[in-house]
Amino acid sequence: QVQLVESGGGLVQAGGSLRLSCARSERILRTYPMGWFRQAPGKEREFVAAISIGGISTSYADSVKGRFTISRDNAKNMVYLQMNSLKPWDTAVYYCAASARIADMVFTTTSAYDYWGQGTQVTVSS
Repeated sequence: QVQLVESGGGLVQAGGSLRLSCARSERILRTYPMGWFRQAPGKEREFVAAISIGGISTSYADSVKGRFTISRDNAKNMVYLQMNSLKPWDTAVYYCAASARIADMVFTTTSAYDYWGQGTQVTVSS
């Protein structure tokens, strides 16, 4: 079983930065394609960023391109989301996700992910 725990959320003013972290624990060590998603009140969960197993390939939603950066440290079982130039519409609960698919590629849909964290709240004030 894979457990994911997000941290780093909080309240920040527009234009500010936050760095989200996702710690992964599991009984059988292996690496997974990872992603970040977010869900605002009254809206569906949406894709934010994804990274392949080796970290070579990444993908971003158009709304965050140039502002957010996803990275991973496989030795530490960690995935990060650096968020810069935050906007009020970035306000949401942010979720870390892991895909059980054994493929060194990125996935951008919720259906491709098998394990989810509990989420961390990001609030951007105007």
